[in-house]
Amino acid sequence: MVWNWLKSTGRAAAVLLALPAQAAQDDSLAHARQPALSFISFPSPNLAAPGTTLTIQGKLSLPAHAGRGAGHGHRKLPAVLILHGSAGIDARGDFYEAALNAAGIATLQIDMWQARGVTTAVQRPNAPVLTYPDAFSALAYLAQRPEIDGTRVGVLGFSWGGLVSLGAAERLYAGRFGGGRTFKAHVAHYPVCYAWNNTALLATLNTTPAQFGVQWLNLTGAPVMIQIGSRDDYDKGSAACQALAQSANASNGNVVSVNSYPGATHGWDRLMVPMTVTDPYADQGSYFRTGVLPSVQFTPDAEQAWLARSRVVRFFERQL
Repeated sequence: MVWNWLKSTGRAAAVLLALPAQAAQDDSLAHARQPALSFISFPSPNLAAPGTTLTIQGKLSLPAHAGRGAGHGHRKLPAVLILHGSAGIDARGDFYEAALNAAGIATLQIDMWQARGVTTAVQRPNAPVLTYPDAFSALAYLAQRPEIDGTRVGVLGFSWGGLVSLGAAERLYAGRFGGGRTFKAHVAHYPVCYAWNNTALLATLNTTPAQFGVQWLNLTGAPVMIQIGSRDDYDKGSAACQALAQSANASNGNVVSVNSYPGATHGWDRLMVPMTVTDPYADQGSYFRTGVLPSVQFTPDAEQAWLARSRVVRFFERQL
Protein backbone atom coordinates (compact mmCIF):
# COMPACT_ATOMS: atom_id res chain seq x y z
CA MET A 1 0.00 0.00 0.00
CA VAL A 2 2.81 2.42 0.87
CA TRP A 3 4.68 1.56 -2.34
CA ASN A 4 1.55 2.23 -4.47
CA TRP A 5 1.18 5.59 -2.77
CA LEU A 6 4.80 6.44 -3.52
CA LYS A 7 4.34 5.56 -7.20
CA SER A 8 1.17 7.63 -7.46
CA THR A 9 2.87 10.67 -6.00
CA GLY A 10 6.01 10.27 -8.12
CA ARG A 11 8.23 9.69 -5.07
CA ALA A 12 9.30 6.09 -5.87
CA ALA A 13 12.31 7.14 -7.95
CA ALA A 14 13.52 9.45 -5.22
CA VAL A 15 13.28 6.67 -2.65
CA LEU A 16 15.19 4.25 -4.91
CA LEU A 17 17.93 6.82 -5.45
CA ALA A 18 18.17 7.54 -1.73
CA LEU A 19 18.48 3.90 -0.64
CA PRO A 20 22.02 3.25 -1.98
CA ALA A 21 23.25 6.56 -0.60
CA GLN A 22 21.72 5.83 2.82
CA ALA A 23 23.20 2.34 2.82
CA ALA A 24 26.64 3.69 1.99
CA GLN A 25 26.34 6.28 4.75
CA ASP A 26 25.24 3.64 7.29
CA ASP A 27 28.10 1.36 6.25
CA SER A 28 30.59 4.19 6.59
CA LEU A 29 29.33 5.10 10.07
CA ALA A 30 29.39 1.49 11.20
CA HIS A 31 32.99 1.00 10.17
CA ALA A 32 34.07 4.35 11.60
CA ARG A 33 32.88 3.39 15.05
CA GLN A 34 34.04 -0.19 15.22
CA PRO A 35 37.39 -1.41 16.53
CA ALA A 36 39.57 -3.46 14.21
CA LEU A 37 39.12 -7.06 15.33
CA SER A 38 41.30 -10.06 14.60
CA PHE A 39 41.16 -13.58 15.99
CA ILE A 40 44.63 -14.82 16.82
CA SER A 41 46.50 -17.70 18.41
CA PHE A 42 49.88 -18.25 20.01
CA PRO A 43 51.70 -21.11 21.79
CA SER A 44 51.94 -21.39 25.57
CA PRO A 45 53.85 -23.95 27.67
CA ASN A 46 51.65 -26.69 29.07
CA LEU A 47 52.81 -27.17 32.66
CA ALA A 48 50.40 -30.08 33.10
CA ALA A 49 52.34 -31.99 30.41
CA PRO A 50 55.91 -30.70 30.52
CA GLY A 51 57.59 -30.44 27.15
CA THR A 52 54.32 -29.81 25.29
CA THR A 53 52.56 -26.60 24.30
CA LEU A 54 49.00 -25.37 24.15
CA THR A 55 47.55 -23.21 21.40
CA ILE A 56 45.82 -20.28 23.08
CA GLN A 57 43.22 -18.44 21.03
CA GLY A 58 42.04 -14.89 21.55
CA LYS A 59 40.43 -11.73 20.20
CA LEU A 60 42.65 -8.73 19.53
CA SER A 61 40.76 -5.44 19.38
CA LEU A 62 42.41 -2.22 18.20
CA PRO A 63 40.75 1.15 18.91
CA ALA A 64 38.64 2.43 16.03
CA HIS A 65 40.72 5.58 15.48
CA ALA A 66 43.92 3.52 15.31
CA GLY A 67 42.72 1.00 12.75
CA ARG A 68 45.33 -1.13 11.05
CA GLY A 69 47.72 1.73 10.47
CA ALA A 70 48.97 1.82 14.06
CA GLY A 71 52.59 0.83 14.29
CA HIS A 72 53.31 1.67 10.66
CA GLY A 73 54.68 5.16 11.02
CA HIS A 74 52.18 5.88 13.80
CA ARG A 75 52.52 5.88 17.57
CA LYS A 76 52.22 2.38 18.96
CA LEU A 77 49.30 1.55 21.22
CA PRO A 78 49.16 0.53 24.87
CA ALA A 79 47.27 -2.70 25.44
CA VAL A 80 45.45 -4.64 28.17
CA LEU A 81 45.26 -8.43 28.38
CA ILE A 82 41.81 -9.54 29.64
CA LEU A 83 41.51 -12.84 31.53
CA HIS A 84 38.22 -14.63 32.23
CA GLY A 85 36.98 -16.34 35.38
CA SER A 86 36.30 -19.99 36.20
CA ALA A 87 33.12 -20.10 34.10
CA GLY A 88 35.05 -19.02 31.00
CA ILE A 89 34.59 -16.03 28.73
CA ASP A 90 31.41 -14.06 29.44
CA ALA A 91 30.01 -10.53 29.17
CA ARG A 92 32.65 -9.01 31.43
CA GLY A 93 35.41 -9.16 28.84
CA ASP A 94 33.45 -7.28 26.18
CA PHE A 95 32.15 -4.80 28.77
CA TYR A 96 35.66 -3.66 29.67
CA GLU A 97 37.03 -4.13 26.16
CA ALA A 98 34.60 -1.56 24.75
CA ALA A 99 35.55 1.12 27.28
CA LEU A 100 39.28 0.48 26.99
CA ASN A 101 39.12 0.63 23.20
CA ALA A 102 37.17 3.89 23.39
CA ALA A 103 40.00 5.29 25.53
CA GLY A 104 42.56 4.39 22.86
CA ILE A 105 43.82 1.18 24.50
CA ALA A 106 44.04 -2.07 22.55
CA THR A 107 42.77 -5.26 24.20
CA LEU A 108 43.43 -8.97 23.91
CA GLN A 109 40.91 -11.38 25.40
CA ILE A 110 42.20 -14.93 25.56
CA ASP A 111 40.46 -18.23 26.22
CA MET A 112 42.49 -20.23 28.74
CA TRP A 113 39.91 -23.02 28.84
CA GLN A 114 39.41 -23.82 25.15
CA ALA A 115 42.99 -25.01 24.71
CA ARG A 116 42.64 -27.33 27.73
CA GLY A 117 39.27 -28.78 26.75
CA VAL A 118 37.61 -27.20 29.79
CA THR A 119 33.84 -26.81 29.31
CA THR A 120 32.66 -26.35 32.91
CA ALA A 121 34.11 -24.64 35.96
CA VAL A 122 34.63 -27.95 37.76
CA GLN A 123 37.11 -28.97 35.03
CA ARG A 124 39.37 -25.95 35.59
CA PRO A 125 43.08 -26.61 36.22
CA ASN A 126 44.09 -27.86 39.66
CA ALA A 127 46.16 -24.77 40.48
CA PRO A 128 46.28 -21.15 39.25
CA VAL A 129 49.99 -21.44 38.46
CA LEU A 130 49.18 -23.79 35.57
CA THR A 131 47.72 -20.87 33.63
CA TYR A 132 50.38 -18.28 34.43
CA PRO A 133 52.35 -19.12 31.26
CA ASP A 134 49.30 -18.12 29.21
CA ALA A 135 49.48 -14.54 30.50
CA PHE A 136 53.19 -14.18 29.83
CA SER A 137 52.90 -15.87 26.43
CA ALA A 138 50.17 -13.36 25.59
CA LEU A 139 52.49 -10.56 26.71
CA ALA A 140 55.22 -11.89 24.39
CA TYR A 141 52.69 -12.12 21.56
CA LEU A 142 51.55 -8.53 22.05
CA ALA A 143 55.15 -7.30 22.22
CA GLN A 144 55.82 -8.57 18.68
CA ARG A 145 52.71 -6.97 17.17
CA PRO A 146 53.63 -3.89 15.09
CA GLU A 147 50.63 -1.96 16.46
CA ILE A 148 51.44 -2.54 20.16
CA ASP A 149 54.01 -0.97 22.46
CA GLY A 150 55.25 -4.05 24.33
CA THR A 151 56.50 -1.92 27.22
CA ARG A 152 52.99 -0.56 27.87
CA VAL A 153 50.88 -3.67 28.43
CA GLY A 154 48.60 -4.16 31.43
CA VAL A 155 46.52 -7.10 32.58
CA LEU A 156 42.93 -7.25 33.87
CA GLY A 157 41.49 -10.44 35.33
CA PHE A 158 38.21 -11.61 36.87
CA SER A 159 38.21 -14.17 39.72
CA TRP A 160 40.47 -16.95 38.31
CA GLY A 161 41.82 -14.36 35.89
CA GLY A 162 42.28 -12.03 38.86
CA LEU A 163 44.48 -14.67 40.46
CA VAL A 164 46.57 -14.74 37.28
CA SER A 165 46.79 -10.94 37.21
CA LEU A 166 48.05 -10.87 40.81
CA GLY A 167 50.43 -13.76 40.20
CA ALA A 168 51.95 -11.96 37.24
CA ALA A 169 52.93 -9.14 39.63
CA GLU A 170 55.00 -11.51 41.81
CA ARG A 171 58.71 -11.69 40.93
CA LEU A 172 58.78 -15.46 41.47
CA TYR A 173 56.34 -16.10 38.60
CA ALA A 174 57.47 -13.24 36.39
CA GLY A 175 60.98 -14.63 36.61
CA ARG A 176 59.87 -18.16 35.89
CA PHE A 177 57.51 -17.46 33.00
CA GLY A 178 58.14 -13.92 31.79
CA GLY A 179 61.34 -14.35 29.81
CA GLY A 180 62.47 -10.92 31.02
CA ARG A 181 59.10 -9.27 30.33
CA THR A 182 56.73 -7.90 32.97
CA PHE A 183 53.35 -6.20 32.83
CA LYS A 184 53.28 -2.46 33.40
CA ALA A 185 50.05 -2.47 35.46
CA HIS A 186 47.68 -5.02 37.00
CA VAL A 187 43.98 -5.02 37.85
CA ALA A 188 42.53 -7.96 39.76
CA HIS A 189 38.80 -8.25 40.33
CA TYR A 190 37.83 -10.39 43.35
CA PRO A 191 41.01 -12.58 43.26
CA VAL A 192 40.23 -14.76 46.33
CA CYS A 193 42.51 -12.69 48.52
CA TYR A 194 42.43 -14.90 51.63
CA ALA A 195 44.25 -17.68 49.74
CA TRP A 196 47.42 -15.68 49.04
CA ASN A 197 50.39 -16.65 51.23
CA ASN A 198 48.00 -18.95 53.12
CA THR A 199 50.39 -21.69 54.21
CA ALA A 200 47.85 -23.42 56.45
CA LEU A 201 45.25 -23.74 53.70
CA LEU A 202 47.73 -25.06 51.15
CA ALA A 203 49.14 -27.58 53.64
CA THR A 204 45.76 -29.35 53.53
CA LEU A 205 46.36 -29.79 49.79
CA ASN A 206 49.95 -30.99 50.28
CA THR A 207 51.39 -27.99 48.50
CA THR A 208 52.73 -24.52 49.26
CA PRO A 209 51.68 -21.01 48.21
CA ALA A 210 54.71 -20.81 45.89
CA GLN A 211 53.90 -24.12 44.19
CA PHE A 212 50.16 -23.47 43.95
CA GLY A 213 50.63 -20.00 42.50
CA VAL A 214 49.53 -17.81 45.40
CA GLN A 215 52.80 -16.50 46.78
CA TRP A 216 52.69 -12.71 46.89
CA LEU A 217 55.71 -11.34 48.70
CA ASN A 218 58.19 -9.71 46.31
CA LEU A 219 56.42 -7.70 43.64
CA THR A 220 57.73 -6.46 40.31
CA GLY A 221 56.99 -2.85 41.28
CA ALA A 222 54.17 -2.36 38.76
CA PRO A 223 51.03 -0.77 40.26
CA VAL A 224 48.24 -3.17 41.25
CA MET A 225 44.56 -2.31 41.74
CA ILE A 226 42.27 -4.83 43.44
CA GLN A 227 38.48 -4.43 43.21
CA ILE A 228 36.28 -6.42 45.58
CA GLY A 229 32.68 -6.46 46.81
CA SER A 230 31.80 -6.22 50.49
CA ARG A 231 29.57 -9.31 50.12
CA ASP A 232 32.05 -11.48 48.22
CA ASP A 233 31.39 -15.12 49.16
CA TYR A 234 34.99 -16.25 48.69
CA ASP A 235 36.59 -13.77 51.07
CA LYS A 236 33.47 -13.13 53.20
CA GLY A 237 33.86 -9.44 52.47
CA SER A 238 36.65 -7.09 51.47
CA ALA A 239 38.83 -7.28 54.61
CA ALA A 240 41.06 -10.05 53.23
CA CYS A 241 41.95 -7.95 50.19
CA GLN A 242 42.67 -4.94 52.36
CA ALA A 243 44.93 -7.09 54.55
CA LEU A 244 46.74 -8.56 51.54
CA ALA A 245 47.40 -5.10 50.13
CA GLN A 246 48.66 -3.83 53.49
CA SER A 247 51.04 -6.77 53.91
CA ALA A 248 52.42 -6.39 50.37
CA ASN A 249 52.76 -2.63 50.58
CA ALA A 250 54.91 -2.86 53.70
CA SER A 251 57.89 -4.00 51.65
CA ASN A 252 56.93 -3.17 48.06
CA GLY A 253 56.65 0.58 47.90
CA ASN A 254 52.89 1.00 48.38
CA VAL A 255 52.06 -0.11 44.85
CA VAL A 256 48.81 -1.90 45.78
CA SER A 257 45.41 -0.19 46.11
CA VAL A 258 42.00 -1.65 46.89
CA ASN A 259 38.53 -0.44 45.91
CA SER A 260 35.68 -1.96 47.93
CA TYR A 261 32.10 -1.89 46.60
CA PRO A 262 29.39 -1.77 49.30
CA GLY A 263 26.85 -4.57 49.07
CA ALA A 264 28.45 -6.04 45.94
CA THR A 265 28.76 -9.80 45.55
CA HIS A 266 31.40 -11.78 43.72
CA GLY A 267 31.22 -10.86 40.03
CA TRP A 268 28.93 -7.86 40.50
CA ASP A 269 30.17 -6.48 37.16
CA ARG A 270 28.99 -9.59 35.29
CA LEU A 271 25.91 -7.94 33.78
CA MET A 272 24.06 -11.14 33.10
CA VAL A 273 21.26 -12.94 34.93
CA PRO A 274 22.14 -13.76 38.56
CA MET A 275 23.59 -17.19 39.26
CA THR A 276 24.69 -19.32 42.17
CA VAL A 277 27.62 -21.73 41.99
CA THR A 278 29.42 -23.92 44.49
CA ASP A 279 33.18 -23.85 44.97
CA PRO A 280 35.42 -25.52 47.55
CA TYR A 281 37.48 -22.32 47.79
CA ALA A 282 34.49 -20.17 48.76
CA ASP A 283 33.79 -19.11 52.36
CA GLN A 284 37.54 -18.83 52.98
CA GLY A 285 38.05 -22.49 52.14
CA SER A 286 35.61 -23.85 54.72
CA TYR A 287 35.11 -26.99 52.59
CA PHE A 288 38.59 -28.19 53.56
CA ARG A 289 37.49 -28.16 57.21
CA THR A 290 33.85 -29.25 56.91
CA GLY A 291 33.52 -31.20 53.67
CA VAL A 292 30.48 -29.07 52.75
CA LEU A 293 30.63 -27.17 49.46
CA PRO A 294 29.81 -23.47 50.06
CA SER A 295 27.86 -21.44 47.52
CA VAL A 296 28.79 -18.23 45.72
CA GLN A 297 26.25 -15.63 44.65
CA PHE A 298 26.74 -13.62 41.46
CA THR A 299 24.34 -10.67 41.59
CA PRO A 300 24.75 -8.01 38.90
CA ASP A 301 24.96 -4.42 40.09
CA ALA A 302 24.83 -2.17 37.04
CA GLU A 303 25.56 1.10 38.81
CA GLN A 304 28.66 -0.22 40.54
CA ALA A 305 29.72 -2.09 37.41
CA TRP A 306 29.86 1.21 35.51
CA LEU A 307 31.86 2.73 38.37
CA ALA A 308 34.28 -0.20 38.43
CA ARG A 309 34.76 0.01 34.67
CA SER A 310 35.42 3.74 34.84
CA ARG A 311 38.06 3.18 37.52
CA VAL A 312 39.73 0.47 35.44
CA VAL A 313 39.95 2.72 32.39
CA ARG A 314 41.33 5.65 34.40
CA PHE A 315 43.87 3.38 36.09
CA PHE A 316 45.21 2.06 32.81
CA GLU A 317 45.18 5.51 31.21
CA ARG A 318 47.41 6.74 34.04
CA GLN A 319 49.71 3.73 34.22
CA LEU A 320 50.13 2.85 30.55
